[in-house]
Amino acid sequence: MNIKRRNWMVVRGRGRNHKRRGAAVVEMAFVTPVLFLLVFGMIDVGRAVMVQNLIANAARDGARAAVLDGATASEIQNQVVDYLAASGISGATAIVSPNPLTLADLGDPVSVTAQVPFNSVSWLPSSMYFEGVNLEATVVMRREVSNSSGTGGEGG
Repeated sequence: MNIKRRNWMVVRGRGRNHKRRGAAVVEMAFVTPVLFLLVFGMIDVGRAVMVQNLIANAARDGARAAVLDGATASEIQNQVVDYLAASGISGATAIVSPNPLTLADLGDPVSVTAQVPFNSVSWLPSSMYFEGVNLEATVVMRREVSNSSGTGGEGG
């Protein structure tokens, strides 16, 4: 008698699961698009943060080289673009100010700006969140070299 009762409960439970399966399909139909939006959004934001970090590092390296003696704006621009290209980032531009660097005297600020359109670095075919956005980083450092025509000594 106990065996028959157990079989009856199993059969009854199967009928309920069958009805519940239809509800699960409907719930999945509602949840799946939201889940995909979240996953693709995380991919987009993660890539944007990663590229922003690379751009900041490239601008920092460029600014560090720009404040030293003998640097030219075109060399710094090429250095920044090459740094990003070595990291797999294409379509970058670099702006050095002042141009030419000889206009900046000892202690004057020199800025290097690196820019990349997010569309050129996105891992997704079309970005939902960063469409048309330019990722940019600017680093400003003080010139370490005096461009005056004097001897540069402390006097005597």
